[in-house]
Amino acid sequence: MANTQTEANSHSIDISVVIPVYNEEENVKPLVKKVSETLLQLDRQFEIIVIDDGSTDNTVNELKRLKPAHPELKIIVFRRNFGQSAAMTAGFDLARGKIVVSMDGDMQNDPNDIPKLIAKIEEGYDLVSGWRKDRQDRFFDRRLPSIIANAIIGRSTGVRLHDYGCSLKAYQHEIADNLLLYGELHRFIPVLAYFYGARLTEIVVTHHPRRFGKSKYNISRTVRVILDLILMLFFRKFATRPLQFFGLGGLMASGAGFLIELYLLWVKFGLGEDIGTRPLLLFGAVLIISGLVLFSIGLVAELVIRTYYEASGRRIYTVREVV
Repeated sequence: MANTQTEANSHSIDISVVIPVYNEEENVKPLVKKVSETLLQLDRQFEIIVIDDGSTDNTVNELKRLKPAHPELKIIVFRRNFGQSAAMTAGFDLARGKIVVSMDGDMQNDPNDIPKLIAKIEEGYDLVSGWRKDRQDRFFDRRLPSIIANAIIGRSTGVRLHDYGCSLKAYQHEIADNLLLYGELHRFIPVLAYFYGARLTEIVVTHHPRRFGKSKYNISRTVRVILDLILMLFFRKFATRPLQFFGLGGLMASGAGFLIELYLLWVKFGLGEDIGTRPLLLFGAVLIISGLVLFSIGLVAELVIRTYYEASGRRIYTVREVV
């Protein structure tokens, strides 16, 4: 949930642009300048929130030099590198805009697309995601893994988008306010928003080749994406009812183990055969114990979930409007 300060300040301006950066000293000046110029043309109140995710170069100093010329600029400096998900969460927490826009800090997203995203939000959508249809990245280590990941995520979650990984997105404030991101979950923002009940759409956006700096992404992140996808699938079905997942698995394992032991009892006393050296005896016992452990985990998870919702004041439902 959003903190009290965020709730008190929400909706006080029209647009908030959230930009996580990490070692982008050559990009932050032209980026802030271009975003500011684009939003000034809309004639609305806006702010630009740049989150430095523990940069080790001159990014923070470059941002501070920009502050006098850009009073709309807010700079958040992390003590160390916490990752893009944490940086986006920090930006969402401080955003006061009715509409929140997120984008990358490497100048590959085009600020000129921001008005198109905002226009779609004002049509009634809760989240508008960018689609880098003509993506300007290397194929084998950037685009190919992304194509595979997009296909897997779409089929697994039922959220049909072409490009989950595009950071250029626009959100209704309520949606951004309720996104709790950690790990690599920023890649799954459309899925999380869909689980929350948001109305989603996607528009084609411009994608530029990187001119300065070095990309922080590589093919090794594919494994983390797969693990987070498994987490998303668990969230979708069992986030509020973990006992149905662990309990079912536990009952099946214990049931199978019990049947194995019954069979061995029949072999022992019905057929008179020795079962002491049979691996099946140990296997059945392991299944029974494992099933009991899984069932116990489910009970503990149920207690944790109930405590979480009751202590935090959150509800297991979301309301779009009351008429």
